[in-house]
Amino acid sequence: MHNIKTLKNKLRLITIPMRGTKTASVLVMVKTGSKYENKKNSGISHFLEHMFFKGTLKRPDTLAISSELDGIGAEFNAFTGKEYTGYYVKAEAGKIDLAMDVVSDMLLNSKFDAKEIEREKGVIIEELNMYRDNPMIYIEDLFEELLYGDQPAGWDTIGTRENILGFKREDFIDYFDSQYGAQNTFVCVAGNVKPHPSPLLGKERGQRIIDKDLSTPHYQGGGRREVEKLTNKYFSKLKPSDLREKKSVQEKQTKPQIKLHYKKTDQAHLSLGVRAYALGHEDEFALKLLSVILGESMSSRLFIELRERKGLAYSIRTQAEFYTDSGYLTAQAGVPKDKLRQAIGIILAEYKKIAEHLADDKELERAKNLIKGRMAIQMESSSNVANWHGRQAVLRDEILTPEDFMKKINKVSARDISRAARNIFANKGLNLAVIGPFRDGDKFEKILRI
Repeated sequence: MHNIKTLKNKLRLITIPMRGTKTASVLVMVKTGSKYENKKNSGISHFLEHMFFKGTLKRPDTLAISSELDGIGAEFNAFTGKEYTGYYVKAEAGKIDLAMDVVSDMLLNSKFDAKEIEREKGVIIEELNMYRDNPMIYIEDLFEELLYGDQPAGWDTIGTRENILGFKREDFIDYFDSQYGAQNTFVCVAGNVKPHPSPLLGKERGQRIIDKDLSTPHYQGGGRREVEKLTNKYFSKLKPSDLREKKSVQEKQTKPQIKLHYKKTDQAHLSLGVRAYALGHEDEFALKLLSVILGESMSSRLFIELRERKGLAYSIRTQAEFYTDSGYLTAQAGVPKDKLRQAIGIILAEYKKIAEHLADDKELERAKNLIKGRMAIQMESSSNVANWHGRQAVLRDEILTPEDFMKKINKVSARDISRAARNIFANKGLNLAVIGPFRDGDKFEKILRI
C-alpha cells in the first residue's frame, strides 16, 4: 500500500513498499509537458529533459553522471509526455541514497552549458528524423495532429526543427524556474522499502537479512522514514514556483477528417479512430475494455480479421488514450498499399459490430483477465510500480491503485461497452491519418462510413 507525505517545501513523496524484490526505483515525476508550452517554446520540455543529463557542478558532464550509475548496475532514463515528465533510477535496494543523490543533482544543479545545448541540438534533430522515418511511430503524432490541430495537444512533443535550433540557455532557465516547482513535483520510491522503520536501519543499507514476516532472504533498502529523510536531504532546495497552467483542449468536429502524409513506403500505415473520453469519465473503463476486445491481443477481433483471416497486416492494434481533458480510441495498422481501402472497411465494420451487438460473456471475461494478468506482470517491476503511481498522482485527483483499477474494470458490463461504442463510433466523428504514397484524400472520404 502506498503512502503519501507532503514535505515542508510542498513536494510530495510517494512510497510504495513491495515484497519479494531486491530493487528499488526512484522516480521524479513533474506535472509539465508539451501541453504546457506555447508556439514559441514548443519542444522545450523534451529538450530540457536531455539537458539534465549534460552535467552539474558536482558531476561535470554526461560521462560523470552515467558512469556513476553504471557503476552500480542501475537502469536510468527519462521521458517526456504531453502532461508529465519523468526521471528515474532503478537499482539494488541499498543504493537508494545514491539514486536520490544523482537524480536530485541533475534536476537542481544542472549547468545548462551553452556549448552542450548547441551540441545537443544535433542529437534531437536526429531523434526527430528517426521518428519521422518510422511510420509506426510517426502515425501516432500524425493522428493527434489531425484530431487537435494547431494547439499544444496537436503539436509533436519533440517540437519543430526551427524551435530546436533556436533555443538559448535562458529559455531553459525560464522554463525550469516556471514549471519545475515543488508543488507540482512528486518523488516516487517503489520496491524494497519497508512500510515502517526497521530496527536494522543503523546498519549499512543493503545488508542481507532474513525477513521474519516472509521467512525468505530479503535485502533491506531502508524504511519509509529513512526514505523521507533522504528526500528532505536531497530535494529541500526545490521551491514552489509560479506555474504556467496548460490551456484546455478545444475540440470541434462535424464531419469525417482525413490527413495524408505523402511518403514513398512499401506499406500504407493508417490510424483510424474517434474522439473519446478524458480520464475520470464514467465510461473510461468501458473504453479500455472496448480497446482490448478490438485490438490489444492476438485473440482480438481486428487481429483475427485483418491478420489471421485476410492476411492484410503484420502489425495491427487498437489504442485507448486518456488525457486529463481529452481522449481518443484508434486502430493502427500497416497494410499493402493497394489494400488500404479494404483494411479501412474491415476496421469500420468491427466498430459497427461492437456498437450494435453485445460482447459475449466469454469474450468479456477474457478481456478482463488479460488486463489483470498483464498488470500483474508489470507490477512485479519496481520501476513500473513507481511509474504507475507517479502518473496517477499527476493526472488524477487521487491515486488509483492497480487494485482499485481492476475493481472498476470488473464492474464493466457488456452493455456498458456497447453504450460507449455507440457514443463514439459515429460517421461525423471518424478520423483517418495515413502515411504512404497518397496525395488525394477524396477517395478515402467516401468510404468513411460506419
